[in-house]
Amino acid sequence: MRTAICLFTRDLRIHDNPVLLAAAAADRVVPLFVLDDAVLAGPFNRPNRMAFLLDCLRDLRRSLRELGGGLVVRRGSPSAEVAALADEVGATEVHVAADVSAHATARANELRQVLAERSCALHVHDAVITAQPAGFLTPAGNDHFAVFTPYFRRWAEAPMRRSAAAPERLRMPDVRTGALPARADLAPGDLSPRLPSGGETEARQRMRDWLADGVAGYVEGHDDLAADATSRLSPHLHFGCASPVELVERAGRGEGDQAFVRQLAWRDFHHQVLAARPECSHRDYRARNYRWRDDPQALRAWQEGRTGIPIVDAGMRQLAEEGWMHNRARMITASFLTKTLYLDWRLGARHFFDLLVDGDVANNDMNWQWVAGTGTDSRPNRVLNPTRQATRYDPAGDYIRRYVPELDGLPVGQLHEPRRIDPAERARRGYPAPIVDVDDANAEFRAARGKA
Repeated sequence: MRTAICLFTRDLRIHDNPVLLAAAAADRVVPLFVLDDAVLAGPFNRPNRMAFLLDCLRDLRRSLRELGGGLVVRRGSPSAEVAALADEVGATEVHVAADVSAHATARANELRQVLAERSCALHVHDAVITAQPAGFLTPAGNDHFAVFTPYFRRWAEAPMRRSAAAPERLRMPDVRTGALPARADLAPGDLSPRLPSGGETEARQRMRDWLADGVAGYVEGHDDLAADATSRLSPHLHFGCASPVELVERAGRGEGDQAFVRQLAWRDFHHQVLAARPECSHRDYRARNYRWRDDPQALRAWQEGRTGIPIVDAGMRQLAEEGWMHNRARMITASFLTKTLYLDWRLGARHFFDLLVDGDVANNDMNWQWVAGTGTDSRPNRVLNPTRQATRYDPAGDYIRRYVPELDGLPVGQLHEPRRIDPAERARRGYPAPIVDVDDANAEFRAARGKA
C-alpha cells in the first residue's frame, strides 16, 4: 500500500496544487504542515505574517476535511518531523513544492538525506509557487536572466503546465493531526489594525472578482494611488493560496489582463534571480561600492511616516495600518530612503519585511535592490522625485489625505509641495517640517553616485 506525505510549505491551497494531486494519487495521503523552529526564530516570524499564515492554515484544514482528510500540524525541524511521520504511517513517498530561498534549498537537501535512509522517495514539484520553474528559462551563457524584458519574451513563449482541479477525495490513515497554536504564542506583538484575511477561500473570491470586474481597468488604474485599483493578490500568491498558473490561464487577452500577467512574470523573474544568486537576499546583486549614510533619526522618521513629505508619509502609514502598501507607493518610499536620504536598501527591506503580509524574500529584496540601483535596473541612478510622483499618481491628494489625515483640508498644491505649508499651520496640525530638502538631497545623491 502506497502512503504519501504531502508537505505543504508556500502552497496552501487544494486547487491547482501539483503537490497535493501527486500525493493524493497514492492509496493514502497525509497532508502535513510543519511550524519550522528555524523560521519561527528568524525575521519571517512577525505578527502580521503569522496572523495571515494561521488564517491560511485554518482555511486549508477546513478544505481538506471536506475532502475526507485533514491537516497534520507539527512543530520542529521539517526534516525531523517528516521523518518521524514517515516512520509512523509507513510513508513510501513525500511530495513538496520547489522553492528558491537558501532556507528552502537547505530544507530540500535535508529531506532528501533523511528520506533516503528510509528508502522513502522525495518528489519536488516545479511551477507550484511560480508560474514557470525558477531555473527553466536561461539565456545562452548564463544561469539566469539579469534583465526582465528578454526574460519576459521567453516566459511568454514558453509552454506552461495546465491548471488542475482539487482532488475529489482524500484517503487518510489514522494519525494525530494536532492543533494550531494561537498567534500570540508564536509571534507576540501588535497587528496592523486593517490586516487582510488569509486563506484559499478568500483568495479565490478575490481572484474571481478581480478577473471579472477589476483587471479590465488595470492599465489605466494600476498606478492611481487613491483608486487602489490593483488585485491585492500578492499576500495570497506569497502563501500559495492563489495559483499563479491558474491566474495566467484565466486571464483574458485584453490589455489590462496582459498587463497583469506581465506583473506575474516579474514575480517569476525575481524568483529566478534569487534561485541563481541566493546571497542577494542580503548582498548587492551588482556591487556598486556605494557609501551609504548612517542617520538613525532620518531612518526612524521614514519608518514612522514622519518625514514631512506627505506622499512618502502616506505610503509608510498605509504599510503600518494595513500590512500592505500600493506598489507605486513602495517605489516612492524606497526611492526616498535610498536616493534622497541615501540610506542602505537593507534597512528599508528589513522594515518592509517586518510589516508586509506579502513579505517575500525574492520580491521584497530584489525590488528594493532594483530601486536602490544595486539590482537589475538598467538605470541605477534614476530618482523618483516625490513631488512629481504625487502630482502624477495622486493628483487630487486623496491618497495623502486618507493616510495623513492631519493634512485634510489643505490645498492640493501644498500636499504636493510641503515647503508651501505655512510653518504655523503645520505646527497647529502637528505635522513635521520636511527632514530634508529634496532637491538638494537628490543633487547630493547624483554627485555621490558619480564618485562611486
